[in-house]
Amino acid sequence: MTSVKDVPADLLIAELAKYIKDNVPQVKPPVWAPFVKTGANKERPPMSEDWWYIRAASIMRKLYIYGPVGVGSLRTAYGYRAKIGDKTRPERTRKAGGAIIRKILQQLEHAGFVTKTKRGRVLTPEGKSLVDRVAARIAKELVKQRPELAKYVAPPKE
Repeated sequence: MTSVKDVPADLLIAELAKYIKDNVPQVKPPVWAPFVKTGANKERPPMSEDWWYIRAASIMRKLYIYGPVGVGSLRTAYGYRAKIGDKTRPERTRKAGGAIIRKILQQLEHAGFVTKTKRGRVLTPEGKSLVDRVAARIAKELVKQRPELAKYVAPPKE
């Protein structure tokens, strides 16, 4: 069976974001989303109108691969390098803000794709199934475009 690790991350996230936007009414940007920056290192809010869904899809992918994951480790994953002082001091890494991550996780929990455990949040079987279906669809399209990739995709079960 095709896994999340078998398909390119950018294609998976884009397709999953499109699915979430069209089919999951529980996940939607809050009223403050058009005005918020995604990190202290940014000067402006995201240019894409669908950035909330893209971030939700990215979080689902990270939960699939690394789960159980907490908000703190997701803040680290979405963090940035900050310049400190003048040019002579080295850059330092900073964590991303937690409000966006926390709100998306809450919405995904409400939709039934994520659940809390003692060690962090994990995808539910429904969430894993969704990500697997999207990954399988992408792998099938990739094989149609480039037939030499067929040897990397598992044959269908009969």
